[in-house]
Amino acid sequence: MKFIESVYAKLKRHPKRIVFPEGDDPRVLRAAQVFYEHQLGVPVLLGQREVIERVAMAEKVSLDHVAIINPETSSDLPIFCERLEKLDRYKNFGIRDSRAIMTNRNYFAAMMLQYGLVDGLVGGVSSYGGSLLRPLLQLVKRFPHADVIASAMIIELPHSKHGEEGVLFFSDCGVVPEPTMQQLGSIAVQTGLLARQVFGQMPRVAMLSFSTKGSARTPSTEKVAGATVIARELATKLGLEWAVDGELQADTALVPELAEIKQVGGLVAGRANVLIFPDLNSGNIAVKLVQHLGGAHVYGQILLGLTRPAAELSRGTHPDEIAAVAALVGLQAIEYRRLYPSDETPA
Repeated sequence: MKFIESVYAKLKRHPKRIVFPEGDDPRVLRAAQVFYEHQLGVPVLLGQREVIERVAMAEKVSLDHVAIINPETSSDLPIFCERLEKLDRYKNFGIRDSRAIMTNRNYFAAMMLQYGLVDGLVGGVSSYGGSLLRPLLQLVKRFPHADVIASAMIIELPHSKHGEEGVLFFSDCGVVPEPTMQQLGSIAVQTGLLARQVFGQMPRVAMLSFSTKGSARTPSTEKVAGATVIARELATKLGLEWAVDGELQADTALVPELAEIKQVGGLVAGRANVLIFPDLNSGNIAVKLVQHLGGAHVYGQILLGLTRPAAELSRGTHPDEIAAVAALVGLQAIEYRRLYPSDETPA
């Protein structure tokens, strides 16, 4: 069974509500149709009903079993404005009119997510980078152990022996340009947690570098080695069952024969299913290369560190990819609902 088909099968048993802020984007409408046709849950589209209906008609997309909410006329708008005004950071937004903020669909969707009106959020297909992330950072709580909000890409390499039957996690590929040692350790743990949720088995996390186990010593390699220690300590504190090692070159992390030649033992070398990149440059470049040169299927970005599942997509994402990421976010929500029930305290 293909990776994403296995995700669909799991989510079908526990359908979820996923909000799409860009409800009038044709790709989102087609993705919503895929989502409900696979019986994965209820897509919630934000926008003006008449606009969404017009686009749906042009795209020949059915709106059966799809919820449509216009933030400007929603009965939840006054409640959301009141909650926003109670935030200490509200005075720093630069806009004194809470309605002007909450009628922004990204903010409205983030508030829906924080207060449990939906189970997950997927957006960014027609937004510039940061326009979705900013509301999430301001309104959604983060994990107590998360020093930074980051992101992960799930990479599926057809007919590959690497990772878990060709599936690997890359992080961070879209948020933190130059993570500190502490942040890099936190990103490793958060990505391992995501991998555990999706795989259902032990993550094997490789902290990547151009050096393997001190073969070169620079500030960059020492940061990766230190982040490995931090990640182990944090994982132990959280009681995680996983394996992490570094610093490792990418081929040493993935190819058993090379790990043996370089005399690197353990559960990770040659068998890694989670790859942590030392900075945003290397992570983002790696994703683009495996996607366009290696023919990989790429799903993400899944946001890490928030207590509610969300994903920020690139503007070039196709409808099937949007539906797939929505399913992955829904799969996360199954576990998140158990661990982090809805409460009344915003971030």
